Amino acid sequence: MELYLQLGYGMMGHCKYLIEQWGGGTVILSPRDLEPNQLSKFAKEIKNLKGEVLLDPQVYLPRATHPRLQSHNYWDREYQTQDFWSGAGLNEQLKKLLELNRELDCAAWILPGHYTSVVNEMWLECQRSTIEAAQKLQNNQFELIATVALNVDATKNPDQIHDLIESAKGWSVSAIYLICEPPNGQYLIEHPVWLVNLVDLIAGLRLSGKKVIVGYSNHQMLIAGCASANAIASGTWLNVRSFTSEKFHAQESDDESRRTTWYYCPQALSEFRIPSLELAAMRGMLAELKPLPHLGSSEADILFSGSQPSSTGFGERESFRHYLKALRSQVIASRKNSFDESVNHHKHLLDSAENILARFRDVGIRDKARDFEAVIDTNRAALSYLQDYRGVILGRAWSTL
Repeated sequence: MELYLQLGYGMMGHCKYLIEQWGGGTVILSPRDLEPNQLSKFAKEIKNLKGEVLLDPQVYLPRATHPRLQSHNYWDREYQTQDFWSGAGLNEQLKKLLELNRELDCAAWILPGHYTSVVNEMWLECQRSTIEAAQKLQNNQFELIATVALNVDATKNPDQIHDLIESAKGWSVSAIYLICEPPNGQYLIEHPVWLVNLVDLIAGLRLSGKKVIVGYSNHQMLIAGCASANAIASGTWLNVRSFTSEKFHAQESDDESRRTTWYYCPQALSEFRIPSLELAAMRGMLAELKPLPHLGSSEADILFSGSQPSSTGFGERESFRHYLKALRSQVIASRKNSFDESVNHHKHLLDSAENILARFRDVGIRDKARDFEAVIDTNRAALSYLQDYRGVILGRAWSTL
């Protein structure tokens, strides 16, 4: 499994730095966060660093009001449902998006897809219409990626998930860009049915021959490796690590007013604020939070240099870059040579995190907002379901996925 960079507010410098450090990689461009003239310039910069770009058209809500999103020429400001689907609206939008993908030299074409609360025949027909229209326009120039954007109600409904898997088998695309909005705006998901259905959807799509990119992800989605996902995409602020449809409406602050520096401990699957690291240092436990050598990054080394964490200068830039570097190492390691190996790896990851967090909880060190302890059993439930209902066929097909 690969880590893609999900572009968000203020991420251009981070993306260029990381793509250069990694010697390649993929950035998913965000029209909501880039002006039209910035898209082309930034895409060229990433390509010059030996990276690849994909364009997320972000037509989740066709009546979205975010001014930067509306500034792009493919955006249909006069969108009317009937006129768009029965008239020239869809074709016009696709023509402009095809031209933009060519201009940006995208690695593949992510097709627009509307966010839905129900997987029904009407929504599925819109998906099919978009794919068929794009196929006619592009003459096999691009690999096509269908956008599947589901709200929490659709994701929690197993019957709709199974209908989606069956329908997608007939779509003439090679990949799915999967977006699932979490329950109650949660960053770490406590709802087991939501996560069970998500990994089941990934596995079903992979077994049907589709590649799967899981967008707007964080470290909880390492479990996607057990369903043989091809990539997850993540970024800096929470609104690119967890999907929210609200961000595509009126302009928001992009977390500027809520800035807090967090340190991600990969072996604990948890993030800690600097005061918590200070307390760990006072307890003589700070070294337990130092990343294992193969999961670390130079950005976090200063926290474990012997100085008080608050005096090290570890800030927002280091925090974001460390998170994405450590997450990339974990993502690459998450899909093993067999299904059983992948499951056992994830089980070990959960057990290790649970043990570390229990020791810190016993002395009052925890940051509940990003403490993974609350969702460990959620991931275990999803893993158990995947083993019981998909394990045999995944095991047999693993080498071909």
